[in-house]
Amino acid sequence: MKVIPVKAQAGLVGFESPAAEYIEMELSLDELLIDKPSATWIGVAQGNSMELDGIFDGDILVISRAQQVKHMSIIVAVLNGVFCCKKIDMERRALISSQIGAKPYFIKEGDDFSLEGVVTRSVRIHTPLNKKIGA
Repeated sequence: MKVIPVKAQAGLVGFESPAAEYIEMELSLDELLIDKPSATWIGVAQGNSMELDGIFDGDILVISRAQQVKHMSIIVAVLNGVFCCKKIDMERRALISSQIGAKPYFIKEGDDFSLEGVVTRSVRIHTPLNKKIGA
């Protein structure tokens, strides 16, 4: 992938391309988004429960198993057989949605809970591909 090393302002106007005299750089999205590839996996957000934290339905999530989980980290976990993306309240053993009015889910004895990693990045998909991700 070739990256144009120009910071683009959203309000930029004019006709000349800022990329007219760019230097080609060989750079991959892996290098831009992933610190430890062997401990990283990719997921796709589903639903709107994390929108107030900037994660929207269809966003690509970069999830690290190497990142230290901290109080209120955004994590991906499997809870009773279902993948979920939430903030983790380590003091109260709860999963927190960023939706206004949503109640926390308190992890109970007997729940099948597995922490799968910390969300380190999310990538917004503005124009969906013609194919399904993961299909």
